[in-house]
Amino acid sequence: MKIIPLFLFSLITVGLVLILNTTWVLPAPLGKILAPQSGVWQNAEPLDMDYNASLNFPTLNGKVSVYFDERLVPHVFAENENDAYFVQGYLHAKFRLWQMEFQTHAAAGRLSEIVGEKALPLDRDKRRLGMVYAAEIAEKEVEKDPVSLAECNNYTAGVNAYISSLKESTLPIEYKLLGYHPEKWTNLKTALFLKFMAFDLAGYENDFESTNAKTLLSANDFNKIYPIIMDSLDPIVPKGTVFPKPGIEVKIPASADSIYYDRNDTTIIEEHKPDPNNGSNNWAVAGSKTSSGAPILCNDPHLGLNLPSLWYEMQISTPAFNAYGATFPGAPAIIIGFNDSCAFGFTNAMRDVRDYYEIKFKDASRKEYWFDSAWVPTTFRIEKIGRKGQSDYLDTVAYTIMGPVMYDPTYSGGRNTQNKNYAVRWKAHDPSNELKMFTLLDKAKNYNDYYEAIKFLHTPGQNCIFACKNGDIAIWDQGAFPAKWYRQGDFVMPGTDSSYFWQGVIPQEENPHEINPARGFVSSANQLPADSTYPYYLGGNYPPYRGWEINKRLSVMNQITPQDMMKLQTDNYNVFGEMAVPVLLKYLDQSQISTQDQKYLTILSSWNFRNDPDSKGATVFKVLWDSLTVAVWADEFNNTKLKLPRPFESTLLDLMKKDSTLSFYDNINTPQKETLKDDILTAFKKSAPYFNQLENEGKLEWWKFKDTKVMNLARLDAFSRLHLPIGGGTHTINAANAQHGPSWRMIVSLTPETEAYGVYPGGQSGNPGSRFYDDFVDSWVQGKYYRLWVMKYGEEKSDKVKWVMTFSKS
Repeated sequence: MKIIPLFLFSLITVGLVLILNTTWVLPAPLGKILAPQSGVWQNAEPLDMDYNASLNFPTLNGKVSVYFDERLVPHVFAENENDAYFVQGYLHAKFRLWQMEFQTHAAAGRLSEIVGEKALPLDRDKRRLGMVYAAEIAEKEVEKDPVSLAECNNYTAGVNAYISSLKESTLPIEYKLLGYHPEKWTNLKTALFLKFMAFDLAGYENDFESTNAKTLLSANDFNKIYPIIMDSLDPIVPKGTVFPKPGIEVKIPASADSIYYDRNDTTIIEEHKPDPNNGSNNWAVAGSKTSSGAPILCNDPHLGLNLPSLWYEMQISTPAFNAYGATFPGAPAIIIGFNDSCAFGFTNAMRDVRDYYEIKFKDASRKEYWFDSAWVPTTFRIEKIGRKGQSDYLDTVAYTIMGPVMYDPTYSGGRNTQNKNYAVRWKAHDPSNELKMFTLLDKAKNYNDYYEAIKFLHTPGQNCIFACKNGDIAIWDQGAFPAKWYRQGDFVMPGTDSSYFWQGVIPQEENPHEINPARGFVSSANQLPADSTYPYYLGGNYPPYRGWEINKRLSVMNQITPQDMMKLQTDNYNVFGEMAVPVLLKYLDQSQISTQDQKYLTILSSWNFRNDPDSKGATVFKVLWDSLTVAVWADEFNNTKLKLPRPFESTLLDLMKKDSTLSFYDNINTPQKETLKDDILTAFKKSAPYFNQLENEGKLEWWKFKDTKVMNLARLDAFSRLHLPIGGGTHTINAANAQHGPSWRMIVSLTPETEAYGVYPGGQSGNPGSRFYDDFVDSWVQGKYYRLWVMKYGEEKSDKVKWVMTFSKS
């Protein structure tokens, strides 16, 4: 009887030893994670955490003082510029190190080193896209510029100074949970981060899907479903703008009609793409429309909602400049913000700068490919991908004159290329130094400085907005945009003929722009930059509704205050709903709606078109519209195994307004001929049970249905903010979706003493155990802003200063 308990005790002991010292349960040994002196317990910060410090480093040239305010925003005062970047790197690492490393690992295709085999498809995708290749080219470009090189070198030194100070107990908690350690920062990592943003902010391209659609649809139907210009277009540069004669005469290849437009090639490829909702709002109003007589600039980039946040707020003051705004942990400089003279911001230009070419190799060795009537030698890059707990994975990627062969018969991962090879031509592979733009904007004093700065923006294309205390406002649709012929790059192109290459870059002065317009404002919300009279093909995906609503509002506003801009930036009015609901009700046969379901029809018909948190009409409309898109498109799309691009919502609405008997409304799988009325009725009847389910579950209110969340980058719910009661949505100015939305709201009134406001859905610290991890989230949800304190010399003893860190030369 005594042997059994002893046996069980021994078994339990062995089990505990294995559990605590192996990775059977978690990626890191449980015993190490729970160790009292070095485990996760050490990451809990006391509420009265003391951030005061006096630090010495031999690389510094002078003294730097950092004054933290009550929100843990650092105000960096440096005696010289390079020391400021050193301290910026140190602070980024101190408060956001794991985030910086994780994002650059993702960009470099190195997540498998952290989480193992399951990340291999993502890693191969990034390697084959040429992310590291692009970063290496960018790093070489930075090295050509002594100022940019010094900036990066000092930033990197600051990051590494903090990394060198870490002990096992002070490692960020994610390293402990995932079982790895940080490595030294490099300038290449900064370049990788900026290329990752170039990828994330790329125009949403559908080359393969559109190629498939072209094989199934007539040219007429294709152009109806995937039009170039939307009926509801209100472009960035107003309609009627006269554009100069193009500096590049783009020539359509002689074989385009037979080889390109009418190609019957198909492919099934599941690409890893950026979020199609990546966009933003920005606008600047002239002093003639404001209460103060000074310009006001507003910006809210729409990106993934993550904790830690993509942004880190700070002020940098040196003898060369004094700038305040949002920074990228992983890169130096203020990215979106303002200085003593002007303000600047960005929205995504949505332009397509990534195209694909089908490659013809001589044989399976891939050593030569056919190009311009000759066999051309291929170069190869061996991608060594580390896998946690396994041997390295070696991926041999062929490189052509167009770029890396991203897809080929050796690249599986769920992709069926039908034994074909596709190279990617991405503008981000070309030499560029985008960091130079941010550095120059931080120092800009006038329009000319701004204009010279944005010339360094090549990829990703952005709508760069500007306002200055001298009264100037401007916007440029800026980037190194390929000069394309009609629909070039919408489909996969033949890689055997150089006539299908880009024929140059649109000259800088021909990019769409506005300077001090008579209407008194400039704006962008990812809509088309110009109307159909613009001489170059624009391509891309351009949502029209937010821009339409912003322009309508600004046109009639006068005596504008920063508080008016807050209300506009957080407005939940759904102009798409305003346009669509009357059409739905016009064609809906209400006599066919059951008595039980009439209440949902009443909710829809009485909806005020606002996506406010407690709105039920917003939910009914969203569900009904989604059901209608299925009724209209599902038969065409489901009758093929090919992946097709989904038509834009604006396309379906424009078609519904024009014609209620189009062939697309007819379900090809039924004997009778359906019309728009039939599809809307079918959509409502299929939606009704879901309406009832949502109501029974208490989820008919818009915020509960939408379920916005700010997710931890490691996708740990305990480190996330879930079920946030915020309104907005895709077609509202307040574009808060489930996991995507306004990532940094900023309003800058350029009065003699700048009056600025901002907020982002996160907090300054990346440590989930800190009270500063997510303390801005509730204010962001409620549409509240913080007054941004631009600290001045002489305010060192202000009550606003809560902690001080000093950096000196040792």
